[in-house]
Amino acid sequence: MQLLEERILTDGNILGENILKVDNFLTHQVDYRLMKAIGKMFAQKYAEAGITKVATIEASGIAPAVYAAEAMDVPMIFAKKHKNITMTEGILTAEVYSFTKQVTSTVSIAGKFLSKEDKVLIIDDFLANGQAAKGLIEIIGQAGAQVVGVGIVIEKSFQDGRRLIEDMGIEVTSLARIKNFENGNLNFLEADA
Repeated sequence: MQLLEERILTDGNILGENILKVDNFLTHQVDYRLMKAIGKMFAQKYAEAGITKVATIEASGIAPAVYAAEAMDVPMIFAKKHKNITMTEGILTAEVYSFTKQVTSTVSIAGKFLSKEDKVLIIDDFLANGQAAKGLIEIIGQAGAQVVGVGIVIEKSFQDGRRLIEDMGIEVTSLARIKNFENGNLNFLEADA
């Protein structure tokens, strides 16, 4: 997605050897116009898939996921990283390790929001090692629902996440694919959509 790649080059900051900071438009401050375009792109890609729900993990995946859900006219649900006192029954959970934060979280979705009839599109902000998507796939599977695909805003293609998900037989659609970081710059691979 050219608009996204241009925005990454303009407003993204490379930290160290493999971290891209995009808090100016995605992970802290949200550019709703860009998120709306991202949502439409995912909706077009999965228009014939019969999607009934969009799912993500809080927090940075929520903006692109809600715009994808809006474009598909389906509900969006997000896995919570912290259990609260109102989530007491029928909770589906998975352990997710964050390499960026160096912490394992138990993420959860109330089972009443997923059924065997659901066809789910997972949306997330980044794909690196694939642990967040793997956790969501596990939760959705616990409900007996089907994961139709995983939509990613920015993929670090030099890491193992895509292979992990595709080895599970699930399609990955990334709107921006980073080939590598080189001398303070980044290089793109061709995006999936």
